[in-house]
Amino acid sequence: MSRSPLHPIPPLSVDSQETPAPLPPLLPTLQNPSSRSWASRCGPSTWGLSCLLALQHFLVLTSLLWASHLLLLHGLPPGGLSYPPAQLLASSFFSCGMSTVLQTWMGSRLPLIQAPSLEFLIPALVLTNQKLPLMTKTPGNASLTLHLCSLTRSCHGLELWNTSLREVSGAVVVSGLLQGTIGLLGMPGRVFPYCGPLVLAPSLVVAGLSAHKEVAQFCSAQWGLALLLILLMVVCSQHLGSCQVPLCSWRPASTSTHIYIPVFRLLSVLAPVACVWLISAFVGLSVIPLQLSEPLEAPWFWLPHPGEWKWPLLTPRALAAGISMALAASTSSLGCYALCGQLLHLSPPPPHACSRGLSLEGLGSVVAGLLGSPLGTASSFPNVGTVSLFQMGSRRVAHLVGLFCMGLGLSPRLAQLFTNIPLPVLGGVLGVTQAVVLSAGFSSFHLADIDSGRNVFIVGFSIFMALLLPRWLREAPILLNTGWSPLDTFLRSLLAEPIFLAGLLGFLLENTISGTRIERGLGQGLPTSFTAQETQMLQKSRKKAAQEYGLPLPIKNLCSCIPQPLHCLCPMPEDSGDEGESSNTGETADLLPNSGESCSMASREGFRSQ
Repeated sequence: MSRSPLHPIPPLSVDSQETPAPLPPLLPTLQNPSSRSWASRCGPSTWGLSCLLALQHFLVLTSLLWASHLLLLHGLPPGGLSYPPAQLLASSFFSCGMSTVLQTWMGSRLPLIQAPSLEFLIPALVLTNQKLPLMTKTPGNASLTLHLCSLTRSCHGLELWNTSLREVSGAVVVSGLLQGTIGLLGMPGRVFPYCGPLVLAPSLVVAGLSAHKEVAQFCSAQWGLALLLILLMVVCSQHLGSCQVPLCSWRPASTSTHIYIPVFRLLSVLAPVACVWLISAFVGLSVIPLQLSEPLEAPWFWLPHPGEWKWPLLTPRALAAGISMALAASTSSLGCYALCGQLLHLSPPPPHACSRGLSLEGLGSVVAGLLGSPLGTASSFPNVGTVSLFQMGSRRVAHLVGLFCMGLGLSPRLAQLFTNIPLPVLGGVLGVTQAVVLSAGFSSFHLADIDSGRNVFIVGFSIFMALLLPRWLREAPILLNTGWSPLDTFLRSLLAEPIFLAGLLGFLLENTISGTRIERGLGQGLPTSFTAQETQMLQKSRKKAAQEYGLPLPIKNLCSCIPQPLHCLCPMPEDSGDEGESSNTGETADLLPNSGESCSMASREGFRSQ
């Protein structure tokens, strides 16, 4: 089976304090001695680029957040909430922003955006006794639209709706507490080494496929606009992605210094979304449900605090749904960690990074539940797909997104502006980013011997059953009934989680069916086709990855003070790499291995001094 080169144009990392290291000189435009790569400069362009990328990641996060709220509240009657829906959205923004900042600062340390996911939505729908929105024909054309309740008598009662949402918030708190406990006990670090390519690949494939029905629902509001958005995103990120556009010179004209930037790829989300949004406004297309988008006296300033809309309701059903949320979200997040590290050409996350990541995700879900949000926080697959579109990942960008979300969470009136995003925009953005996740799952198969009958069975069985069981539960004429309501809630929630089922089935089959390490894709040796230089680059990559997953220096100094049972959250001596170098790089280290090899130390010093 043919293997691609070790480093095809890798995704670039923009760091939090330093200039990004330049890419290897692979493009013809970078070979001109009178010009420099856009990636090799420091100064204002670095912050400007970071803000630009953060804005686009925020648009993806907003699309996912608003889509999740629409799917959860699709049965809401007019006036069904005792508070403005924008205030509910603002609380979710605040919890997602706080969780993102904590995750990138002292969690897994990967540039991961935290957002609600399908793993929280499915148990929430089970608790509120709903199914996903029905589809009804729109008069006058062949498009479809979300069907929301228009009459109170045909929907849940108003008091029942508020009680159900409190119960969902209680389940989110339970899931956060359980997920945090799992991380503090170091269980992710013990399980993750047994999750090889045959566990990761089916999970990513199912993660990309699991949301296709919901994406189709949003796109069906106006297929023309949705297809236009998808077309523009594909053209900007793929067909025009390698086009370098010169920017203005940062030096006097006598030096003939020019900066080239792949502007189409870096605007592959913002430009298409802006175009389609403007067209939608120009033609007067209104596809946002009036029950959720009309102004409802949302305050300009609001300080999120627990108990704003009464405290979360803890019931046996909420406890059961919370357990299923925690198990499914943990499985999804571990796959997200592995995918993000793979896109950034890093080694798989070490045990301590996985444990810290899940612990802080659990903390974020606890805060979200206490603030009244019906959805917890987990690592966002669509935002990881956006990293692949941009070919760039940065902790600074993730920090900016988190801070902006926290600021927006303080103003429900401003958060209400994002409820006007047209449904085709939501569907188009999520469709493209989910497709990238799906393709990343397929690309993981080459790490194992896919021609092996053992591996073919594991992959096919895991993916098919993970998609079959949720569909069977939805289409079954009689609901699963054991006679005990909490157990029914637990089984209906967990068996409807496709990512959890794919991960669980893949893990059990991979570790119970005999096979060699090479066959399973776990061989430690390098392929013979690797040159000595590539081998050395890979070794440097592993050393750099150990430094990037490590804790910041102020937090690392506290590791000696924490109790022995919590030492699983700290890097082991063999994982710390060169301690002196790690302490010097810290937050300023690039997330890509060997990205600065083509730049001499003198050049780097020159860039920093500008």
